Amino acid sequence: MASTDSTSGPLYNAADDLIGRNLAAGRGNKAAFDDGRRVLSFSDLDRDTRRLACALSGLGLQHGDRVMLLLHDTVDFPVCFLGALRGGFVPVPVNVRATGADIAYMLTDSGARALICDASLWLTAAPAAADLEHRIVTGAGAAVPGALSLDALVASGDPAFPTAATRGGEVGFWLYTSGTTGRPKGVMHRHQSLARTADLFAIGTLGIGADDVLFSAPKMFFAYGLGNSLTFALATGATALLDPERPDPARIGALLSGRRPTVFFAVPTLYAMMLAQGVLPCAGAHALRFCVSAGEALPAALHARVGARLGVEVLDGLGSTEMLQTFLSNRPGDVRPGTSGKPVAGYRLRLLDEQGQPIEDADRIGTLEVAGPSSAAGYWGDEPRTRATFRGAWTRTGDAYCRDGEGYYIHCGRIDDMMKVGGIYVSPQEVETVLAAHPGVAEVAVAGWRDADGLEKPKAFVVPADPAAAGPALAAELQAMAREQLSPYKYPRWVEFVQAIPRTVTGKVQRYRLRQAQPAE
Repeated sequence: MASTDSTSGPLYNAADDLIGRNLAAGRGNKAAFDDGRRVLSFSDLDRDTRRLACALSGLGLQHGDRVMLLLHDTVDFPVCFLGALRGGFVPVPVNVRATGADIAYMLTDSGARALICDASLWLTAAPAAADLEHRIVTGAGAAVPGALSLDALVASGDPAFPTAATRGGEVGFWLYTSGTTGRPKGVMHRHQSLARTADLFAIGTLGIGADDVLFSAPKMFFAYGLGNSLTFALATGATALLDPERPDPARIGALLSGRRPTVFFAVPTLYAMMLAQGVLPCAGAHALRFCVSAGEALPAALHARVGARLGVEVLDGLGSTEMLQTFLSNRPGDVRPGTSGKPVAGYRLRLLDEQGQPIEDADRIGTLEVAGPSSAAGYWGDEPRTRATFRGAWTRTGDAYCRDGEGYYIHCGRIDDMMKVGGIYVSPQEVETVLAAHPGVAEVAVAGWRDADGLEKPKAFVVPADPAAAGPALAAELQAMAREQLSPYKYPRWVEFVQAIPRTVTGKVQRYRLRQAQPAE
């Protein structure tokens, strides 16, 4: 397994670095986080993270002990995440929509000694945490039998508590994968990776600065949201707007108009929903400089509609939990719709064929691997998967990509989702991009389907813009459109109209569920 600890090199603590940058720059009194109820300055954050680190140490937690965080996006999240880091403990944020069984599994799997839980989530978490050593609850924590109050705990700590002696290569925090194909996996990340993603992507690629106001619809328990809301704000001195509620399209639209962030991060599904509901603000009704899209590829047709509505550039990119943040992206002034852009400076990319050999030819599909400074240390307790994913300097993404003649990378789907039709690879996303441009299509997903001879062909699952229009005529139009714009073997042999496309909590299409819908022979 990749190393999970480093005892060499200079002392380095991510919380110390990220908070310290702002104190050194004279931004102590500037708002770091604003959740609509409370505002936390950089000086407040420095004080409260030291207090929490002291209090957790006083509970008997030791260097490297895991502290699970089940928290909504409020100012409590950065205090707890950075406070644990500052104390030399390992914060483990988990999905606030996790079931009680999921929470029980992750508590057991991680060996966490403490759980810090939002009061509104306690009923779900309580059975799983019944025998846990330390249970800490926000807000009304004092009223929960056997639990400590986070507010009281923070208030009890020493605001001058020294930062733990950690090192950059040491594992600092975990993030769990979504577990859509099995049990969630604990991805172990190093202290140094947080700042490196911010320096290379937020500053070096996006040009975010201290005058920016950031808002991320994806939450901080996701790798994408953690960077957008927490790391990028701290590294640049920007202010991050937080929202503890679920990302309802109308709510997000009102937030963009009312609280006026300058940079907005979202997933393509949310952009599409906001357009469909008419709640994406038009040019002049917001303060955005640009928007960022990730989580899944942004179709060119949707990209055009979002950009036209907002009147600003939309930057599509690719990241992963294993790489912590974005390593492939379009950038301001260099946007190529329908692509994921070019590698972020500091990262190397390569495409491999089925024999594991590098692909140099343009427009040839292969498996994407990435090498860079934010690669995870491995999966907790899963050496086979660690070896399969982390291959020396290279991390296997599981994504299928091709690279055009100008060096832009085009997402072709997940390797497991690729179809082989007549011996030739077909990207489901290439077919989806064509179909999504039809005005009668609200959403579309394409997956492999077996014909009467057991041979795989593309099938389109379409959410119609007008349910009354769903039928053979629209299906025939879509098939004809695909035949006209794609090679003949790529057109969908079947079109099925559905009410919704199955997706993960991060908005990614679950094509395996579409394939599973096929009846057995």
